[in-house]
Amino acid sequence: MCLIFSIMLKENQKPTHRDVVPSVINFLSDELFEGDYKEQPLYLQEIFELLMHTEFGDDINLRQKILSCLRTSRNLAETLSPFSEKQIQKACVSNR
Repeated sequence: MCLIFSIMLKENQKPTHRDVVPSVINFLSDELFEGDYKEQPLYLQEIFELLMHTEFGDDINLRQKILSCLRTSRNLAETLSPFSEKQIQKACVSNR
């Protein structure tokens, strides 16, 4: 019963700035297990180029969102590119 109350208390608390880094670490750790994050910008670019040749590709708001997604994906891949997957996994595990 105490464990359930503790979990409920934690769920009802608002996140603080101290919760940011653990959340980013969890995200990176999860992404590493989902596939090759370094290839994601290329995958997205291929998908978006195909989409541009459809009637949906004429939507300027969609194009802006696509470019934003590509930029974010490229930035993540570039930021992590100096590190091996083992280094990233080790950092994620040791900082959880």
